[in-house]
This record gives sequence, C-alpha cells and structure tokens, in this order.
Amino acid sequence: MTAAAEPFDVVILGGGNAGIGVTGPVRRAGMSVAMIEARDLGGTCPNRGCTPKKILVAAGHALHEIEQAAVHRIAVGKPRLDWAALIDREKDMIKDIPENLARTMARRKVEVIKGQAAFASPNTIRVGDRTLEAKHIVIATGSKPRPLPIPGAEYMITSDEMLSERELPGSVIFVGGGVISLEFGHVYARVGTGVTILEALPQLLPAMDADAVAQLQAECERIGIGVRTAVAVSKIQPANGRLRVTFVHDGTEHVLEADRVVNGAGRIANVDTLCLEAGNVAQTNGRVSVDAYLRSTSNPTVHVCGDAVPTSPQLSPIATYEGDIVGRNIVDGRRYRPDYASMATSVYTTPPLAAVGLTERAARQQGLAFDVHVNDMLGWFSARTYAETVAWSKVIVERTSDLILGAHFVGHAGHELINVFGLAMRFGITATQIRENIYAYPTFASDLKHMLGHG
Repeated sequence: MTAAAEPFDVVILGGGNAGIGVTGPVRRAGMSVAMIEARDLGGTCPNRGCTPKKILVAAGHALHEIEQAAVHRIAVGKPRLDWAALIDREKDMIKDIPENLARTMARRKVEVIKGQAAFASPNTIRVGDRTLEAKHIVIATGSKPRPLPIPGAEYMITSDEMLSERELPGSVIFVGGGVISLEFGHVYARVGTGVTILEALPQLLPAMDADAVAQLQAECERIGIGVRTAVAVSKIQPANGRLRVTFVHDGTEHVLEADRVVNGAGRIANVDTLCLEAGNVAQTNGRVSVDAYLRSTSNPTVHVCGDAVPTSPQLSPIATYEGDIVGRNIVDGRRYRPDYASMATSVYTTPPLAAVGLTERAARQQGLAFDVHVNDMLGWFSARTYAETVAWSKVIVERTSDLILGAHFVGHAGHELINVFGLAMRFGITATQIRENIYAYPTFASDLKHMLGHG
C-alpha cells in the first residue's frame, strides 16, 4: 500500500547554498518547508569546493611570499610543506560546517530529509519510502564534475579526491584548462609537483578576457606549469605504475605520463537522477529551462536556483543570490529577476585573476562605443613594494555614459579591487567618480584612479 503524500508549501531539492538561500524568505512568510539532501548540508562549496580549496590556495600564497622574501632582504631556507598535515588542517577547518547548517535549518524549522529525491509527478517528490506533495518545488541540486568521453576516463580523479589525498603526487596532468586546473595547478607547482594542463579550446578559461588570461598563462609557465591549448586527448591508460595520456596537438600525437590525471573540464548540473520527465520539467543542454524569474518554463510549480540555471555562472555567491530571489518570488509572486551584470568573480591562482562585467571582445560584439584602459603596473610603486610578479589591469568604460562596462585584473589585489568595480556597475558610479574619490595611501586601491587614465 502506497503511503499518502505529505503536504508541504515548499520542497527544496538540494541542501547547498542555493537551497539554503530559499529557506530565509519562505520561512519568514510562515511556509512549511522540507529540504532533501543526498550528501552533506552545504553542498559542494563548503564541503568539497571553494572553502577547503582556499585553504590550500592560502598555503600556495605563503610559499609565493617566501619565494619573494629575498626582495625584502630576508634570508630564508627552502620551505618544506607537510602535505598530509595541510590536508588534515583543511579537513579540520570544514568538519563542523554540515552540523552548523543543520542547526540553522532546525532553527528555521525546515525539515531536512536525507536521501535521493526524484519527481513522481509535476507536484510530488519521492524520497525513500516517502512522497511529498508541494505547492512549490525548488531544484537546487548543484553540480558534479563533467564526465569526459575519453577511453580510460575512469582513471581520472576529481577535485574531491585532490582535497582528500594526503600523499602529494610527484606529477599531475589536468585534462581541461578551467578554474579547478589553474587553482590546484598553482598550489601543486609551488609545492614541487610537476604540472601539465591540456585544454581542448584555443584559450584557457575561455569565458575570461583573452589578454587577462594571457597574463595569467605567462605566470603559470613562469612557475613551471606546462600549458598546451587546442589539444585533443585520445586516451588514458596505466603504464609503469603511472598513467599515460595520449593527445594530439598541432596534428601530432604526443604522450605524457604522470602520477595522477585530473578531470579539470568543469562541472555539469546534477539533475540526471531527478526524473525531470515525470515532473514535466523541460531541459536546455543539461540544465533546467527557466524564465526571467527562475521558474521552469514547462511547470509553474517548479523553481530553479544555483548550478542548474542555464543562464548564470556556476558560482557559490550566485547560487545564494538566486536562492533568495526564488524564495521571494515564491512568497510574493513573480516579481524579482536576477541581475548578473555586476557580479565579480575570481580565479584563486597566485596571483589571482579577477573579473566583472564584459570582456573587451564581448563589448565589441555588442557594438558598444568604449575606451579601454590597459595597465602593466609592474613598475608602479605599490607593485614594486610588494615585489609583484604580475600586476595588470584592463578597465572598459562606455564612452557616452562614462559607466564601467567591465574590469579585469591579474595580481595587484585585483580579487579585492574588483568588488569596487562591481559596486560601481551596480549603482551607476562613473569612471570619473572612481577617479575623484580619495583613497587611503599607500594602498593598491589608491592606484584605481591611475588605472582609469588619470594622473
């Protein structure tokens, strides 16, 4: 006998940043909420992604600072990093996150159900032996590593394993030149691991500004990372206790061997187990088709936030932002639309690449009239003071309105300064106003006015 469906106002599929973002508005409105999560509350970012990864990045940054010590007339010996202890530190720092989030959900009176959710009908969800009926269903199931159709792909590991492996590999090949490959690659290279990145497209980080990526690639190569773009990986196979990667580059077949081969080809929406057809939920290229209000185009009961949204980058703060919008739209009706134009992003290499708004290429494709301010700041006082190895910026300013269209940094505290440009874009602050502001001196921020062609 089938159990009766349990009624809820809102059922959220996924307990990551996006799903948790939904709970605030709907619980403040007094709605009954169930959240279904198959793994740990918090999802990928705090448990298997940006938060633990940043702990390794911080260690890589410290090694970079030690490398530069002689510039400051500090004599130091060769550093030794205890990789196993660093992994233990990372695990210790994140271990309480799911429990803390469980307490938050309990305070909000959200019922958390552990299990794998799937649609049973357009407004019911099955999890284990329970069936939940909902006025609103939210898909917030995050993402997973993109599977690669390469013979031998099963020998590859993902960022999950890299964040847990206490033995430091002697050499690593990354298949794919995305964020994960570059961030982990910089850490590994500074620890002494041999690193090669193989990217199928002509450019690493293809969504980023080409000139900014060129600056970062030069720094990758300076620290010993081998980069090959426009390659086709044909197979991965065990060889001599290691892994052998065969690939074609410039029409020639090449072979490389390494201790580890990592899938660095990005992530796809984690929706394939949800039985979307049973829920009458349409898809677009593996993500859920949505309208401007993040509601399913085929089932008005269903809302989407986070990595399953086809129109936004798969980033943690965006997931939280979308979750809040979905929650408010559930409470108030279709009133709120996301605006991604002023959202800053950063690739946490050392030095980092940071960006907001349009690339120069995208601005040209849109036919906009703009000025481009490009600065190599290595000779500037602030860059010389801190012995920066890369200090570069590009700011794109619309000619008629004087508004910021985009900004791109490599180094020079760009991962922090980029937020100034994001703020300017969101609130209509002009390039002239940024130039005329008075900044604490001497700081990296005090260089902003010079980056915009003044002084």
